[in-house]
Amino acid sequence: MLDTLFTAVGYGLCHQLPERSFFAGGFQLPVCARDTGIYLGFALGLLALRLIHRDERPTELPRWPVLALMAAFIAAMGFDGVTSYLGLRESTNDLRLITGMLTGWALAGITLPMVNGQLWRRAGSGRMLSSAGRVASWLILLVAAFVLARWVMPLTGILYPITVTAAILLTFMSVNLIFVCLVPAFERRAERMRDAWPQLLIALALTGMELAAAAWLRSFTERLLG
Repeated sequence: MLDTLFTAVGYGLCHQLPERSFFAGGFQLPVCARDTGIYLGFALGLLALRLIHRDERPTELPRWPVLALMAAFIAAMGFDGVTSYLGLRESTNDLRLITGMLTGWALAGITLPMVNGQLWRRAGSGRMLSSAGRVASWLILLVAAFVLARWVMPLTGILYPITVTAAILLTFMSVNLIFVCLVPAFERRAERMRDAWPQLLIALALTGMELAAAAWLRSFTERLLG
């Protein structure tokens, strides 16, 4: 049953090739190594930023040197993916994981300020990763997140694919939350997380519809191509 759930969640998002995926507890993770890195990187990146900024809720994007570093993180995944798919070089699951995690880590730093600005009634006015010390902490936590994803979490057995599944849902919900909060009735209404349950439920419903639509599109395409 859980195996079916994991496959269903990632079906429309990823090719799910066994040779490009990790296994834990006898289960294949819902998505490949690169996508595992993206979604875990995003979820752990949000947690890292929460630890770094505590209750500040910054709404401004990082300064341009940090944004340039984030762009380089995303470009690293693009380079690894494009060159390996073109047959110019061989990639590995470890390399796919780390470059995917770099991308997820960067996207979390871009997404969280937008969520803060749209969700909270009393959002902060500061800038994300506003000091060199915070950027250093962010990078140290990135290394720790990779070690956790590559060597610690596989030891947890079935908790690993469950965590990746939760990270996929969290990633989609975070982006959907921005759009939900563009509706005036939901914009900047929450004081605490428990006040945001209507927005979160709508974001979760949208996530379910998006995953179902992606799965249907893959199934339809595969039937079309025979």
